[in-house]
Amino acid sequence: MMNIIITLVVGAIIGWVASMIMKTSAQMGMIANIIVGIVGSMIGYWIAGLVGMGAGGIMNYVFAVGGAVILIAILKMLNIFK
Repeated sequence: MMNIIITLVVGAIIGWVASMIMKTSAQMGMIANIIVGIVGSMIGYWIAGLVGMGAGGIMNYVFAVGGAVILIAILKMLNIFK
């Protein structure tokens, strides 16, 4: 149960940081930040694995935010966020 709570909190923070970077914070609520943060983290770790970069320490969060930024960019191209 604690892992789920930690995942939601960290996902929300990562999603919020990515939405601030992409200037979509006004369009996104807490639930969207959590979803973007969690899915974006998976995208970031997947891309890091493709290029052979092992994540560790602070780099985990860098990859997670990078993946969330990529996800928001894709959503902006689909006109989900303007």
